[in-house]
Amino acid sequence: MTYVEAINIQEPRSRRDVVPLKICIVGAGAVGGFLGSRLSSCGHQISAIDVGKTLDALRTYGWRLQTASGMECHPVKAVADATELGPQDVVIIAVKGHAIPAVAAGIAPLLGPETIVMTAINGIPWWFFDGLEGPLAGATLASVDRGGNLRVKIPSSRVIGCVVFATCSVTEPGVTLHGSGSGLILGEARGGDSPRLAALVKVFRQAGFDATGSDCIQHDIWYKLWGNMTHNPVSALTGATCDKIVMDPQLSDLCIAVMGEAAAVGKKIGCPIRHSAEERNAATLKLGVFKTSMLQDVEAGRPLEIDGLLTVVNEIAGRVGVPVPYTAALLGLVKMFAQVRGLAV
Repeated sequence: MTYVEAINIQEPRSRRDVVPLKICIVGAGAVGGFLGSRLSSCGHQISAIDVGKTLDALRTYGWRLQTASGMECHPVKAVADATELGPQDVVIIAVKGHAIPAVAAGIAPLLGPETIVMTAINGIPWWFFDGLEGPLAGATLASVDRGGNLRVKIPSSRVIGCVVFATCSVTEPGVTLHGSGSGLILGEARGGDSPRLAALVKVFRQAGFDATGSDCIQHDIWYKLWGNMTHNPVSALTGATCDKIVMDPQLSDLCIAVMGEAAAVGKKIGCPIRHSAEERNAATLKLGVFKTSMLQDVEAGRPLEIDGLLTVVNEIAGRVGVPVPYTAALLGLVKMFAQVRGLAV
């Protein structure tokens, strides 16, 4: 019996009824810590791969998740190298885009014949056009997968994409602060439904997430990108939280212009946006005061995640013939900002 078959036997009535899976979180940052803590609390065999102070903290304290109800602590096996773990049922990649090539280079020891690789990352992934019909179907994107190496090491046949709708931050190494939201949208990289997708959605629902499946995860990725590619770089440049950006007339107009360009590109490639930019800004405002992941990286002195959010959109726009002057200008500004402050990859 495979783990997919086992999960589908029945809905669990308690932690004892959960079929434990071997799940490895690669990258124990804000999102990785949130996912890992919840999954561990549900009884799964959770491991994490990280380095430095985060690795030390995980080994000493386990997962630590700060919520409105207090601090939660859950067990985790923390290692620095995948060779210490062996094949997993699920591998969750929760790192910044520029760290993915290093992850791909060392991921082989975690991969068995049926191992799922779930990408819980910002921006456009390397496999984006493998499951999307349209003018760029099957295309390799140089801005996120130069030379196509990621497609070789982690083929889309293994991948289930995940879009995370939650505000999380790292308050100190190994400690994740959960602000709001627990939404996850999961989908096969190549599209459609599958038993393993349904099983994985159930796993996350059992762990307390508002998880749903999508038959075209690319649509959901593009929709989240539509807001992230504006609010993230603008927050990095200004130091402002998202509520201030949305409420400022000039910055709001800039974001709306960039989102208009992204919507035009999305329509061209088969990812239409069915909301207005004004509606997206209003939805962001409802989330309250929060710092984007890029602003958190600026404040922590970490390299900025630019390619997967902006460079890739500029590349896609050029390949399908859609002019994006506002996007290109914002890309140039944030790239120079990162270079001058030593935050470039």
